[in-house]
Amino acid sequence: MSEPVLGLAPAFPQPAAPPVSREVLARLDVSGPRYTSYPTADRFVEAFGPEQYQQALQQRGQGVGALTGSASALSLYVHVPFCESVCYYCACNKVITKHHERAVEYLEALRLEVDRVTADLGRGQAVSQLHFGGGTPTFLSDDQLEGVLAHLQTAFRFVPGGEYAIEIDPRTIDAVRLQRLAAMGFNRLSFGVQDFDPQVQQAVHRIQPHDQVAALVAAARAEGFESLNMDLIYGLPKQTLESFRTTLSQVAALRPDRIALYAYAHLPQRFKPQRRIDASALPSADDKVAMLAMAIEAFGAAGYDYIGMDHFALRHDSLAVAKRQGRLHRNFQGYSTHPDCDIIGLGVSAIGRVGAHYSQNAKTLDEYYDALHRGQLPVVRGLTLTRDDLVRRAVIMAIMCQGRVDFESIELAYLVDFRQYFASEMRLLEPLVESGLVQMESDGIRVTSLGWYFVRAVAMVFDRHLQTDKAVERFSRII
Repeated sequence: MSEPVLGLAPAFPQPAAPPVSREVLARLDVSGPRYTSYPTADRFVEAFGPEQYQQALQQRGQGVGALTGSASALSLYVHVPFCESVCYYCACNKVITKHHERAVEYLEALRLEVDRVTADLGRGQAVSQLHFGGGTPTFLSDDQLEGVLAHLQTAFRFVPGGEYAIEIDPRTIDAVRLQRLAAMGFNRLSFGVQDFDPQVQQAVHRIQPHDQVAALVAAARAEGFESLNMDLIYGLPKQTLESFRTTLSQVAALRPDRIALYAYAHLPQRFKPQRRIDASALPSADDKVAMLAMAIEAFGAAGYDYIGMDHFALRHDSLAVAKRQGRLHRNFQGYSTHPDCDIIGLGVSAIGRVGAHYSQNAKTLDEYYDALHRGQLPVVRGLTLTRDDLVRRAVIMAIMCQGRVDFESIELAYLVDFRQYFASEMRLLEPLVESGLVQMESDGIRVTSLGWYFVRAVAMVFDRHLQTDKAVERFSRII
């Protein structure tokens, strides 16, 4: 398929709505996890704290580390919570301030945390992935970013050819800053776009013209960044099928290597900024499904592979290659090409995973600072996975990443009889089979092409915690 010329929006065909009845649609219009982990973060407990995390770090560090090379490379996530202004849709942990001097104390605490982690983990551990998220990482000055990276590079060993990414707010950056980021060693950028329609941008309090983003994309290409990602959201206030089609055309014309397309989760009872959104201006569930269908068809016509749920990638991109080869993984940042590796979360509210342990840092700056100044790791909750958790995680991740569960692979890895172990879940799948979302095969379970629209609903069947208490309203809606 030939690629459209940069700057010329491809003409997309009118997508057909997915062939699902309103009755099925109503049944699936429920809340559910996104499964960037299993068990999900709402299951973390305060009984898991600094001591448990310290033990997990020490266990990984004993006998492995940089010298032996026997441990898989780490992934690092660094959370920068500061933003100059609030985006009404945002559910991230953030601090709204125009006082950039507040970053000074935060960066000092971040250095303390890195030193505290490596005291238990061991210095020089190999790192193949780094992701700066937020908040707005580009709230930090170039000198501050360079300082953080320099400290990380003294504590860890960054391997050549790794993925080193930073999220950028187009309103906070220009071509000169992009040049500095490239010089620092970042080779991947993620642009927060969300929507290009001016009315939608005004409704969510995030004004950034298309031409501004297009100029930055061109500058990033000129600097040689290996991969560009764009984040989009469907289901925002004032979005219509027609306006969203225009945004899709504009994004495809810019040719980012990857596109993350998230469904807006309206949870005003949990996230205060969302209370400023007029709920009556939100698209209907029918329109949201149509928007997803439109995106899948539009990006497919433009040469993108639908990775699953919320990700698209050009066919040459490593994410698309991993999907075709069955090597796709999912972690706290979404779909990933890297093996199911340990993640060290750094910064306020950051989530990590070491072995069979999940951890999360303090969610407020005061609590985060206090722990580090007392010489403690700032972990306030987490979880040690049980054998049942590990089995179910394997099944759920197979559904989310491969769209298929092979009975024999689960049975050999975890020494269970799949049909017997998941007897009740197999019965719960029957309505999804009848609705055409799942196919039961002699050797496994397969999510259909229609089922990809609602893959979270399929994965939820195997979530023991969710099936036990049915308390799903804490999550975003599937549709």
